[in-house]
Amino acid sequence: MQIQHTLNIGIVAHVDAGKTSLTERLLFDTGTIDRLGSVDGGSTRTDTGSVERRRGTTVRSAVVSFAVGTTQVNLIDTPGHADFVAEVERALEVLDGAVLVLSAVEGVQAHTRVLMRTLRDMGLPVLVFVNKIDRPGARRDGLLTDIRRKLTPHVLPMTAVRDLGTRAARALPESFDDPDFRTRTGEALAETDDVLLARIVDGPPPSREELRAALRDRTARGLVHPVYFGSALSGQGVGALVEGITGLLRPPRADTADTAPAEAAAPTGTVFAVDRDPSGRKTAYLRLSTGALTARRRVTLHRRGPDGTHDAYTGRITSLDVVGRAGDGDGTSRLTAGNIGKLTGLTEVRVGDLLGEPDGRAGGPRRPRFPAPTLRTVVRPRDAAPGAAARLRAALRSLAEQDPLIHASAEPDGATSVLLYGEIQKEIIAAALTEEFGIEAVFEPSRTACVERPVGTGEAYEEMGRRAPSPSGFWATVGLRVEPAERDTGVAFRYETELGALPHAFHCAVEESVHAALRRGPHGWAVTDCTVTLVRSGFAGPVSTAGDFRGLTPVVLGRALERAGTRVFEPCHRFEADIPPDALAAVTGCLAELGADIGETAGGTESWLLRGLVPARRVRAVEQGLPGLTRGEGVWWSRPCGDGPLIGSP
Repeated sequence: MQIQHTLNIGIVAHVDAGKTSLTERLLFDTGTIDRLGSVDGGSTRTDTGSVERRRGTTVRSAVVSFAVGTTQVNLIDTPGHADFVAEVERALEVLDGAVLVLSAVEGVQAHTRVLMRTLRDMGLPVLVFVNKIDRPGARRDGLLTDIRRKLTPHVLPMTAVRDLGTRAARALPESFDDPDFRTRTGEALAETDDVLLARIVDGPPPSREELRAALRDRTARGLVHPVYFGSALSGQGVGALVEGITGLLRPPRADTADTAPAEAAAPTGTVFAVDRDPSGRKTAYLRLSTGALTARRRVTLHRRGPDGTHDAYTGRITSLDVVGRAGDGDGTSRLTAGNIGKLTGLTEVRVGDLLGEPDGRAGGPRRPRFPAPTLRTVVRPRDAAPGAAARLRAALRSLAEQDPLIHASAEPDGATSVLLYGEIQKEIIAAALTEEFGIEAVFEPSRTACVERPVGTGEAYEEMGRRAPSPSGFWATVGLRVEPAERDTGVAFRYETELGALPHAFHCAVEESVHAALRRGPHGWAVTDCTVTLVRSGFAGPVSTAGDFRGLTPVVLGRALERAGTRVFEPCHRFEADIPPDALAAVTGCLAELGADIGETAGGTESWLLRGLVPARRVRAVEQGLPGLTRGEGVWWSRPCGDGPLIGSP
């Protein structure tokens, strides 16, 4: 049967909720594989790396496919641990919908709330699959209450459960032939539709077909979230979930490109994963949004660097295969909009690269939905042999192709620094260095990664004489002005001097030196959200070299920054604390002492909810102290959300 539609669906969950096992079950039940893989046994189709198989933890997004009728479903299995939120974010950008997996035993967990908020902010349709109904301690009604309170108020259970919490547990699909289910469906949908509410109250009541159509519409618009109960291990409820994926998640409109000519639109898309084979050859996974692609075509990829610079790379695709589509196997398939392709030949490709000219999503390459990593660590090779540090830096930069946000950069003493979300990520990087590159690395204790922003405008210059170098000893004249820019815009470099007044190599030397020097500001942190303008320049015939400009630019920039002044900002978390009423005073006092800004309090006789901001470096102290202050009844949730001014000495 010919494929007519393609759906790109993400499987997302808190760690150990069972999403990789669910992926295996979906492939098995749809006939794609003939044997179930095991997470514990390291035999799953999506955990392919040696680190993933050994630890039983998904680290990189992986793509597998299955077909149901005329619909092809590309499943993207994502990491579950909070340290890999950036990997999840990149996968979410290429999805048409998502399946959020919960455990019927553990229920709604902290990272589950982060994921659901992100999915809702993106407007993605979401189906909820409650896994492990056959485990002791599994819940249904109480868990539905938690889902409505902590994740989303508009849910509709699509399966009933018998023998919950036993090995004999069964998930029974609800039917529109059941008047009670039609009533529950109408009531759930009416919460988001006043016209439907009037029909239910005043009549005539909506028909089965109208309810089905309304459910498809509200689900596809992300307004209602159907909930399926089941077990990935036994297969209970998975058939109903498959029907929900293919019947409730609307196929992307871009599928019409399957029959449109390749010239109808310029190809655009997003690289969301990169693999390397043992020989070092890269394979890029690209979701195409518009147009079409074939092998041997030259393409341009755009990216935004951690320091705000925008780069472009042009290369030729040597082979292309469409994920899930049977072809000749020679890498010459035609990739059309809405589908995912595996591309080789792009030697400089990195995760997050954009195909085509940057569009209006951010006036350039988009900013991540998740904030940047909040921790920095310095890495050194255990082996002090000559060249070991260079090999380590090359290995870390190779890993940064798969996770650009770790931003491997050289330190003045020859070591390499990387950015992290958490200590688990550090363990994964260490294991990858050992197993993939044969390098034993030593990591310094992590510390909070702050940034500096200019608080005013500063200008400085230094110029050479007619027959003498500048006071600093360089045959160059450089004048720079530093001024604040809008938040989250990075670093912009501009010219007030006439273009062509300097040779091109000297212009490049100044601009590159500015970006390099801003990695360490007056207080030792990277400077961001500023505009640096070249206001004066000059050179002396054959005497001046690019090295003179590379040497003088940091000197002048440092003086301009001192005159502008900078303020240090530290990463913060947005938090929610659900606490007993009699613990309100103790918890608010603790939060205030740790520098938290409590923005909202609400509650009553049963519990109080506190919301606000807290410095990231204080989160661990709150998590450790909250159980004692609340007799173990307090519930804490937090996630990174930008930064705030550092209180105290930087």
